[in-house]
Amino acid sequence: MDTTLVIGIILFSGFLLGELAQKLMLPRITGYIIAGVILNPQVTPILPKGIAGHTNFVTNIALSFITFSIGGSLIFKKIRSLGRSIVSITVFEAEVTFILVALGVALILPLFAHDIRGGWMNTFLPLGLIIGALASPTDPSGTLAVKHQYGAEGPVTSTILSVSAFDDALGLVNFSVAAVVAKILVLNESFSIRNSLGVPLYQVGGALLLGAAFGFAFNFICRLIRKQTEGVLIVMLFSLLCLCYGIATFAGFDELLGTMAMGIVVTNFNRARDRVFEILERYTEELIFVLFFTLSGMYLDFTTLATSAILVGLYALWRTAGKFTGTFIGAELGGASGPVKRYTALGLIPSGGIIIGLALLLKQNPAFSHFADIVINVIIGATVIHELAGPILVQFAFKASGEAGKAAHCHMIKSSSQGR
Repeated sequence: MDTTLVIGIILFSGFLLGELAQKLMLPRITGYIIAGVILNPQVTPILPKGIAGHTNFVTNIALSFITFSIGGSLIFKKIRSLGRSIVSITVFEAEVTFILVALGVALILPLFAHDIRGGWMNTFLPLGLIIGALASPTDPSGTLAVKHQYGAEGPVTSTILSVSAFDDALGLVNFSVAAVVAKILVLNESFSIRNSLGVPLYQVGGALLLGAAFGFAFNFICRLIRKQTEGVLIVMLFSLLCLCYGIATFAGFDELLGTMAMGIVVTNFNRARDRVFEILERYTEELIFVLFFTLSGMYLDFTTLATSAILVGLYALWRTAGKFTGTFIGAELGGASGPVKRYTALGLIPSGGIIIGLALLLKQNPAFSHFADIVINVIIGATVIHELAGPILVQFAFKASGEAGKAAHCHMIKSSSQGR
């Protein structure tokens, strides 16, 4: 089948199902994934078999934009102004979830997953590290939609949105480090100083330096071309992101940390940062999301999904327990209010976005070939569950905390005072 026709089918199907999902008060991402499932060659014969395996370049480009946007949310002044409780909650909910899920997979999965080949050290422990790292991030898109729908405003609402915005970065770091360690375990490499410290430092440190260099290069070019049009900015951003990602791959650095570091430098040291990220959101974000998440649904292997059904359920349970436990610990240590302690975790259940991309990235690494399909199916299966249940839990959190409708109420008071 012609490649142009394939892309057209994928984009249009994702668009239609995304709009339908929004009509049903669900996040668009859920519709994109369902569109991908429908187009999956195991479900319908619309697209040829194996088509998803030839789309790595699309995954890589999409991930470079997504991680650049994550870096763009890490504005130093904003982080300093957030307050101790939000920083504390973010760190603990992300890291406790990582540890709890990793331990659950590594220690409990071997008791019943007899069909997964390999020993504990070279299969189950690496699998636990990878899946645990993927449990850290939260998808803020569904929460934001519910906030707008119910006009929620208050400490619980702001805490949920702030934590959701920043824990993607922690999840990305968790994944990068976990992938390095997991690869050493899978390949049975000895834990020498070089392997245990040198390789991670090279991959992570090199990525941060490379990304920072490209970020400053982007800022320098922006200053040279003072009257750049939106089209010029998009071309500059697209080309430098691809160069950064490609050079990181060639040098053996962590590509995603590289593009995230580029976003951090741009958002903190570029005077035109608001314009850059507004253009990115306005012209490229939705297109990338439709293509990326529809493709992710096409990666589902229903044979593997059937055998991984128990793991999907356990993953969802462990992740939820980690979010609640970590949020409570972080809120206690950060001195948060009672409603923030009780209801914030309910808003951190939605998952998706970056974690699906990270799971798909495993397919490109031969070291993880024997369990990459398991990770992809668990993550996508759990994402559908979380994206369906998440908005309901967020809605409950806003109503139970008494913050639903406050935005509209405040707007009415402000309008009334202005009228006088």
